[in-house]
Amino acid sequence: MAFDINMIKGVYTKMAERVDKAREIVGKPLTLSEKILYSHLWDGNPTKAFTRGKDYVDFAPDRIACQDATAQMALLQFMQAGKTKVAVPTTVHCDHLIQAKEGAATDLKHANNVSSEVFNFLESVSNKYGIGFWKPGAGIIHQVVLENYAFPGGMMIGTDSHTVNAGGLGMVAIGVGGADAVDVMAGMAWELKFPKLIGVRLTGKLSGWTAPKDVILKVAEILTVKGGTGAIVEYFGPGATSMSCTGKGTICNMGAEIGATTSTFGYDESMERYLRATDRADVADAANSVKQHLTADAEVYANPENYFDQVIDINLSELGPLLNGPFTPDLSTEVGSAMSEKAKTNDWPIKVEWGLIGSCTNSSYEDLSRASSIAQQAIDKGLKMKAELGINPGSEQVRYTAERDGILQVFENLDAKIFTNACGPCIGQWARYSDPKNAPKNSIVHSFNRNFAKRADGNPNTHAFVASPEITAAIAIAGRLDFNPLKDKLINENGEEVMFDEPTGWELPPKGFDVKDNGYLAPEADGSHVQVSVKEDSERLELLTPFEPIGSNINGAKLLIKAFGKCTTDHISMAGPWLRFRGHLDNISNNTLIGAVNAFNQKTNFVKNQLTGDYGGVPDTARAYKAAGVKSIVVGDHNYGEGSSREHAAMQPRHLGVAAVIVKSFARIHETNLKKQGMLGLTFANEADYDVIQEDDTFNFIDLNEFAPGKQLTLEAVHADGSKDLIKLNHTYNEAQIAWYNEGSALNLIKKQNA
Repeated sequence: MAFDINMIKGVYTKMAERVDKAREIVGKPLTLSEKILYSHLWDGNPTKAFTRGKDYVDFAPDRIACQDATAQMALLQFMQAGKTKVAVPTTVHCDHLIQAKEGAATDLKHANNVSSEVFNFLESVSNKYGIGFWKPGAGIIHQVVLENYAFPGGMMIGTDSHTVNAGGLGMVAIGVGGADAVDVMAGMAWELKFPKLIGVRLTGKLSGWTAPKDVILKVAEILTVKGGTGAIVEYFGPGATSMSCTGKGTICNMGAEIGATTSTFGYDESMERYLRATDRADVADAANSVKQHLTADAEVYANPENYFDQVIDINLSELGPLLNGPFTPDLSTEVGSAMSEKAKTNDWPIKVEWGLIGSCTNSSYEDLSRASSIAQQAIDKGLKMKAELGINPGSEQVRYTAERDGILQVFENLDAKIFTNACGPCIGQWARYSDPKNAPKNSIVHSFNRNFAKRADGNPNTHAFVASPEITAAIAIAGRLDFNPLKDKLINENGEEVMFDEPTGWELPPKGFDVKDNGYLAPEADGSHVQVSVKEDSERLELLTPFEPIGSNINGAKLLIKAFGKCTTDHISMAGPWLRFRGHLDNISNNTLIGAVNAFNQKTNFVKNQLTGDYGGVPDTARAYKAAGVKSIVVGDHNYGEGSSREHAAMQPRHLGVAAVIVKSFARIHETNLKKQGMLGLTFANEADYDVIQEDDTFNFIDLNEFAPGKQLTLEAVHADGSKDLIKLNHTYNEAQIAWYNEGSALNLIKKQNA
């Protein structure tokens, strides 16, 4: 029996009428993405055709999912909204605050000890406001959502960029900041610029060592980390329908790494099989009743160039296994000799020290079974592990079933560590080093989604490469980055040359899924009596104080930092040990931009304080400006704010007195997060003006009092020698978003409207 089955049936009941109306208004056949978007309009039935990449549209998502690191700030904001219960089905999943170190049992016990205050807070808030709560150890948010909540044709948002994983079950699922989620929790519309559409036609069929992971690694190579920005990627073709549901989820999951708004697949038999296997036959039956609306119109896939803004063709029969990295998820290399050459040229360590399998990207039963088939071969062929191996199952249901079927025992027979059903190393929760900053240069291979510097273990010298679970297992056994399991032989304990056979596995467990305790706690029907307390002296939780409006008079602002090159949300607000402060805005603000590279000295966390002339950390300098009543400005490069959807990367600069972030281009979620927090997120009209900004600059916004949609703003940069430059700045604010700015934040406006 599915969660929220009546809501799902309600979506399907309205879908036919809304899709038919949208098709009539648009005047041509519709993609799946358009069908879902037009059937989830806030105003109900479509009345106009929207321009892709231009029109802001109000939507009504069906549900919300939050992970524990982001849920803290989201729920602290929701507590200010004046509501007694969430307006749409919402869940909280405790998966980010569990550090991988010793193994599942020990690590989970440690997490429950050190983070009990946070877990208790999240459980009590969930109970009070009608939110489903998944306990620590229950699983990784996106795998749990795929198993329990995702449904074809639905729309959901989540406070994590990999919410897009649910596209594997035919949803439009989008990662957002907590303030966006609060809007929907509070019963308000959710605003999104109507996305452009990229179609990926998959022909042929995966076989041998090639996995769904290789599809998205190839797409990342083609589109790069920003090529999907502002677009939904829709996969179709015979290669798509031949793939498993969880394989589709893997592909959609890493759509976040190309900047895509989301990714999705049309409803097919693999999705139906997955729904029935996960005890949701009622959803499958309901979906079958409207299945013609749960995929694109036939004309679209027959002539995709007429309906998508861009079409990419990939022949799965010709695709081979890939390794992407290091330090960026779009640098793609074929396994084997091509990697040998690149590694030698770039001085990448050939020896592999760790292989890691899991994360929300690749932790399904199918993934573990295929990787375990390689592990079993190593045992049978007399091979010993040359690297260490770690496994993070995606959910307690996956873990329990994999243990029952002997899959986990195979890994343990190779001395692998089975970590908790949680994110672990994927998001920096890995106690690998006692002093990661001074740790040695090394290479690791993992089946995760991101491989930015310091992402997994805090070591800037760790070269992380992304691969499928089966390739990860093979390379970990071989211990060499350039190992090609399709061609290369290994020497076993008897001195014999042996080769791996192709991996095998199960799309779904032959004996079905099973679990004793899935870790779910339902909220009370009436939570009005539930008390939520936050200690005044808590280091980890802090009730929020509304932001004051920045206003139209920004003069004499100082440059806080001009960031050089890639500046992700990990650079702006690091994870790892800082996760402990995700519910305490002032404490976590002490990591603000400490990972960003200062363009003037190529150092991190070392900027000039213009009030004193001294150099110091970014947060300390920002606090000095704020204490003196001086606003500050951040300047950045392309795709600023790439990566996780953490709104802390917007809230922290706002808290520290940053008035504007001015860059060459933004990642979508981060730009929205800045707007939600009442800040100015602006782009250079002429990218070359980035070079005009000097270290001692003071800034004046000379026409901010005329802030209006579509109207450029003018920035006066006053240099230390008294010379000045006028810089034209673009923005994408509409009237509603300007209202957020004028009120100090979107939340301030919600509170005002609910008063």
